[in-house]
Amino acid sequence: MSHSAPALPLTARRAGALTGRVRVPGDKSISQRSLILGAMAVGETKIMGLLEGEDVFNTGKVMQALGASVERIGEGAWRVLGVGVGGFAQPSAPLYFGNSGTGCRLVMGAVAGCPIQAVFDGDASLRTRPMRRILDPLELMGARTSDGAEGGRLPVTVHGAVDPMPIEYESPVPSAQVKSAVLLAGLAAPGATTVIENEATRDHTEKMLAHFGAKLKISAHGDHGRRITLEGQPELEAAPVTVPADPSSAAFPMVAALIAPGSEVILDGVMTNPLRAGLLTCLREMGASIEVLASRNEGGEDVADLRVRASALKGIDVPAARAPSMIDEYPILAVAASFAEGVTRMRGLKELRVKESDRLAGTAEMLRVNGVAVEIEGDDLIVHGKGRAAGGGLVATHMDHRIAMAALVFGVATEQPVRVDDMGFIATSFPGFVDMMRSLGADLS
Repeated sequence: MSHSAPALPLTARRAGALTGRVRVPGDKSISQRSLILGAMAVGETKIMGLLEGEDVFNTGKVMQALGASVERIGEGAWRVLGVGVGGFAQPSAPLYFGNSGTGCRLVMGAVAGCPIQAVFDGDASLRTRPMRRILDPLELMGARTSDGAEGGRLPVTVHGAVDPMPIEYESPVPSAQVKSAVLLAGLAAPGATTVIENEATRDHTEKMLAHFGAKLKISAHGDHGRRITLEGQPELEAAPVTVPADPSSAAFPMVAALIAPGSEVILDGVMTNPLRAGLLTCLREMGASIEVLASRNEGGEDVADLRVRASALKGIDVPAARAPSMIDEYPILAVAASFAEGVTRMRGLKELRVKESDRLAGTAEMLRVNGVAVEIEGDDLIVHGKGRAAGGGLVATHMDHRIAMAALVFGVATEQPVRVDDMGFIATSFPGFVDMMRSLGADLS
């Protein structure tokens, strides 16, 4: 969805119980990484269950611009012919990532290890997001940057290192994107590249690197962190990837089923990686009825079928240490908190200020315009739940797909309809969201 496209407003109305069995789209994080590592491997990588959303499409186009072959061979089925580590070609035009911060930041790392230069750009929202946290360690590895706006914001030119150097880097923020960018750049460097994180973040990059044949050593660091060391200059070998259902997308029908009275929804094949399961932990602490029907391993990731039933929820205190495992789920957790009895305090949400929008402020405003008492204290979001919510508000989405979806889920259980100013950006991560919600019985029009 281009930032210049006409707005697409949508309204959610209370329509009773939600019922049915659905599978949400493939995980966006793994979809992005499968395209990037497939392009950096030697040979043909087949990907099944790829998320066919705009963020992923843009990453696929960028891989093509860098010399890899990316081809759709069926619904959710794609084939990538890679160019090998350090084999990206000089692109003939700027690399455009649309709204995808993940795609942009990870590819910065991949390009930093190649002797080429590339201009990185995105839509109006992505141009506001900070890139310096990514660029700083890449410059330590021998890359250079130029032309960026304040804070390294897009558009920015990355000049890849002719002789990339391995580093040991302690990330100042808990960010899987920072970690992943350094590891991807480290593939082209001789010797060992190490990333130290004081709070463990999602480990999809490490798992997928190992799946493609890279050698890594991972150990504990402090109470909650990890030390990841990558052996540089491997020959990554093409490997098939099956993308599990995205827990960040499953969060929306999950919470909808919890707050719409009488609902029972089964979600198939949801990834349950412990480093992505923070929302499940929170909802269960709130009293949610979420039952595991079947668990298994797909593509190196733990997945499960989940039965979710409407539940009486209570307010909880969410520790800051949980944020890395659910950073994208706070808007929808705030919706659940609005329908809980009592106060929910979500601590340590500084990272939400630099998402697709100021997601912390946007989430608070979404609740406020719909009659929920909410406040921000420092980096904490405090929601005063009353077991119900009035609704009736117009939500400004600020080009943020997760704010848009959270607001529409809000409206399935509020007393008055909830309207969003633009649902078009939902296509970046969950293009079938509206149709899926309607198939469960939601009234979206």
